Amino acid sequence: MPDALALLELTEVGDGRYLAPMPAGSQEGRDVIFGGQLLAQMIMAASADPSDPKHVNCIHTIFARAGTYEQPLHLQVDEVHSGRTFGSKLISAMQGDRLLSKAMILMTADEPDLIAHHESAPSDVLRPEAARESAPGVTFPGAELRYATAEHSTRNGAPVMSLWTRMPGSLPSLAASQAVIAWATNGWLIGLAIEPHEDAIRLEDAHLSISTGVISHTINFHREFDAGSWTLINQEASFAGKGRVAGSGTIYNENGALLATFSQNSMVKGVDALAQGIGTRTRM
Repeated sequence: MPDALALLELTEVGDGRYLAPMPAGSQEGRDVIFGGQLLAQMIMAASADPSDPKHVNCIHTIFARAGTYEQPLHLQVDEVHSGRTFGSKLISAMQGDRLLSKAMILMTADEPDLIAHHESAPSDVLRPEAARESAPGVTFPGAELRYATAEHSTRNGAPVMSLWTRMPGSLPSLAASQAVIAWATNGWLIGLAIEPHEDAIRLEDAHLSISTGVISHTINFHREFDAGSWTLINQEASFAGKGRVAGSGTIYNENGALLATFSQNSMVKGVDALAQGIGTRTRM
């Protein structure tokens, strides 16, 4: 596997347990394992059995506790069932005896279309060659990123954003492509939801005067793709209130084929750090 994808190279340690590599540094600038990393590595763990020809159809993950980059991360794979067409696996992300998150993953065999349709890609986004280049942010390390919508864009009253991303070259497997794109879906919706309210709070206040964190994340993969080609990720922060944010997204290839859909439930609430005795930064 290319050096850029070293974070997807899990080490099997026996009994369905894998050691996951850590990045050189935090994309968010804090000692909390990024949820996109967990999603990506869980997909690789589910796909690690070479005797199982099925691929990931969907992943639903609950993030229960924050993890640290300073301790080893293990992924435990427990098979729930395995049939000819479908299978399911439960993945637990652990640091020592501490459970960080659990994912239920549905595996599927490849099948031909009987019926086929999909929601069209938005027409108001820039093509990758015209889109605004940016530092990668919370996309997969080494991936290229270009913003396809203007700042503070809205549709139907909800803040939206679209971005193009791709790896430098073709990826060696569908699982690796799914992992790379899953990583890139996890880190944008909270900031997007905050944009209309920047007169009251700012994303820079996260983990200081406001407490933020992804609670659950679900991705459904619909068609095969190569994340070494341009992929369009559209996101909409459709709800903010009661200390929560709900958002969703669609993922297309450059030709407009719908590759995946996702949804996220997150936390955005006020916190009095000193009153809680946790200093000036929170863990979530």
